[in-house]
Amino acid sequence: MTIDEILIAARQCLGTPFRHQGRLVGVGLDCAGVAVHIARVIGVEYVDVQGYGRTPANGQLAQSLDSQPCLEIVPAISGRRPGDLLLMRMARDPQHLAVLTDRETILHAYESAGHCCEHRLDRSWRARIVRVYHFRGVS
Repeated sequence: MTIDEILIAARQCLGTPFRHQGRLVGVGLDCAGVAVHIARVIGVEYVDVQGYGRTPANGQLAQSLDSQPCLEIVPAISGRRPGDLLLMRMARDPQHLAVLTDRETILHAYESAGHCCEHRLDRSWRARIVRVYHFRGVS
């Protein structure tokens, strides 16, 4: 799989309404739903955890990502590259995911925007990143 394939899959989600625990492009997605969609499209194993609250706590989201067979933790946030998943802190605990689409933009299902969107990774969004994940096997 290539970075371009990941980005094509991610951009299929654009404009989809935000829906907590949503998993259907065009119908409703949350930030985890975007990651699930990408994994399905690129054909990698991804364990879809469901039944989580609107604001995951106690490291729940990080634990789920750490155990995904298709993901590997990037040792340094500065090592991020397009196609990576970014674990972000919106409040106290990390509770949000975004896809880095190039060095300066992210794509995510964002409740405040009401849909899946792509926008600049400005200073405030960059400060929210707590961990970065590569999809295994990307060439």
